[in-house]
Amino acid sequence: MRATTIHAPFDMRVADVPDPVVRNPGDAVVRVLRSCICGSDLWAYRGESARQPGQRIGHEFLGIVEETGAEVTGVGRGDLVVAPFMWSDGVCDYCREGLTTSCEHGGFWGSVGSDGGQGEAVRVPFADATLVALPAEAASDDRLLAALLTLSDVMGTGHHAALGAGARAGVTVAVVGDGAVGLCGVLAAKRLGADRIIALGRHEARTDIARRFGATDVVAERGDAAVEAVRELTRGQGAHAVVEAVGTEQSMRTAVRITRDGGAIGFVGVPHGSGTGLDLSVMFDRNIALRGGVAPVRTYIPELLPDVLDGTIDPSPVFDLTVGLEGVPDGYKAMDERTALKVMVAN
Repeated sequence: MRATTIHAPFDMRVADVPDPVVRNPGDAVVRVLRSCICGSDLWAYRGESARQPGQRIGHEFLGIVEETGAEVTGVGRGDLVVAPFMWSDGVCDYCREGLTTSCEHGGFWGSVGSDGGQGEAVRVPFADATLVALPAEAASDDRLLAALLTLSDVMGTGHHAALGAGARAGVTVAVVGDGAVGLCGVLAAKRLGADRIIALGRHEARTDIARRFGATDVVAERGDAAVEAVRELTRGQGAHAVVEAVGTEQSMRTAVRITRDGGAIGFVGVPHGSGTGLDLSVMFDRNIALRGGVAPVRTYIPELLPDVLDGTIDPSPVFDLTVGLEGVPDGYKAMDERTALKVMVAN
């Protein structure tokens, strides 16, 4: 089959690789219909996150089950399914507690020795615990497929951040970051009932989506000016709940400074850079809580799925460029150069 491989910084190739096969009784083989490029993939693309030459890549996909192992009972051949960005066994202590990303037997797609989502097919370990079945009719609806694809990562991650920040009715939420996760954080905050949502972002096409998703205010400034603008919008107090969806030192410093005393930050931006931007004495003095981390999206899919299916939420606008599998290297280039927000790969 064909699949995306990474060989060096800025060197993405679509190559012939072995077809996936069932190795264990709990496995399934899924033929990929839709996958996508994640902002976190760009760290590997830019050489800031180590990869072995020829390693597979991509962790967001949905598709059709083609084959199952003898012990798989929850999904069958021909089922349309979505996969979270990690597989998990569903039975360890962490999975039972809902923290599927800490599964004792779990792993990431595209890790060494595993299939990546940006290919024609994927072997899925622990298929019953990992995969979530979707309505068969969704396979013929391009918009709905795009919305469902976000459940593999960005919508669930935005939801995780909004929950960690304490988004709810009666509070003001601020979202740092105008990438796909930040925009989904806006949508998640709206879904959770936030009264006011301030989106921080400089790119008009992205802030237009933020407004569509429920943002009531947009702050285009950065650094000190952004902090001043948010404070001005909140009577000098800051936001009760802040979503941090970037992961740089500057973005975390901004998040802390725009958080209201007694508020919370939900952080889901993959940390990178020279430091965290956290001053614990400031957070201590102002009673600021910090929650978040790797989002257990498998736990959130059953909650979010009905709202996507009935149109209560529609995250599909985060995809602004679609390529075929052979066009994936161009998709990386477009996202790296910020001419695309999030690239979908249609097989």
